[in-house]
Amino acid sequence: ACADIAIAAESAVFAFSEARLGLVPATISPHVIEKIGVGRALPLFLTGERFGAAHAERIGLVRSVVTESELDSAVAATVDALLAASPAAQSAAKIMARRVNDAARTEVDSYTSQMITAIRASDEGREGVTAFLEKRKPRWAE
Repeated sequence: ACADIAIAAESAVFAFSEARLGLVPATISPHVIEKIGVGRALPLFLTGERFGAAHAERIGLVRSVVTESELDSAVAATVDALLAASPAAQSAAKIMARRVNDAARTEVDSYTSQMITAIRASDEGREGVTAFLEKRKPRWAE
């Protein structure tokens, strides 16, 4: 639930089993609710039921499900894709996604226009656009 991108093997099993122990999933609950919503999280919190990777993918807890033999290559492909992107842009995108999700609609346009203006003027923003126009890889991806 805390991962930005989670990939699960088909055989993975998940549960929020704290209620079966007389506890609550207090530590993980903010992350789970942010990721899958209260309507999907609450029944899982209340029952402590186990569920498989396919269900975790359907509710948005994981991004994709692959066979055990494909897991390493799926993770490697995701890491390669992450390494091809600008670290500063990735950091800004994470902040932006959470802020836009929590912001009032009237604030979003102003915030996102300020965000794109700042990132375009950044060193990595200029390098990325220049690399694209010059049909080469940006410095961070070399």
